[in-house]
Amino acid sequence: MLRELLGFGTATEEAEKDETSLRVAAAALLVETASIDDAFDEKEREVVKRLLQERFGLAAAEAHRLLAEGQRSRDASAQLYGFARAIKERLDPAERIELVEMLWEVALADGALDPLEDTLLRRIGGLIDVPDRERGLARQRVLARRG
Repeated sequence: MLRELLGFGTATEEAEKDETSLRVAAAALLVETASIDDAFDEKEREVVKRLLQERFGLAAAEAHRLLAEGQRSRDASAQLYGFARAIKERLDPAERIELVEMLWEVALADGALDPLEDTLLRRIGGLIDVPDRERGLARQRVLARRG
């Protein structure tokens, strides 16, 4: 009750807020990866929605809304640092590597890797403390899954 009087939410509300900001940050980074080559096509959009559904256990409609929110947040931000900070603060190293795999899936969704996508993934990896070696291994795992 004191927390609410001072303008703080309950512990449950704070946890929900943290989870929401984590999800939006992940969605924004996925959208940025899909958009970096100036072409966010339907195939990439479907990959992003599928990844959001799988990672966060969302229904299709919820994943669609999260994708839209991630896109709005990405469009409103001039930099990736805020999104990366949310990821770095809330995910452990293994979960951050999992996110990098998700980013690789989006980058490779159109069957080609644009140099801008590679550079972006290197930059994001640095911002969320995923070493280049782990980033490269994540790429190899995604390529192996894709056949």
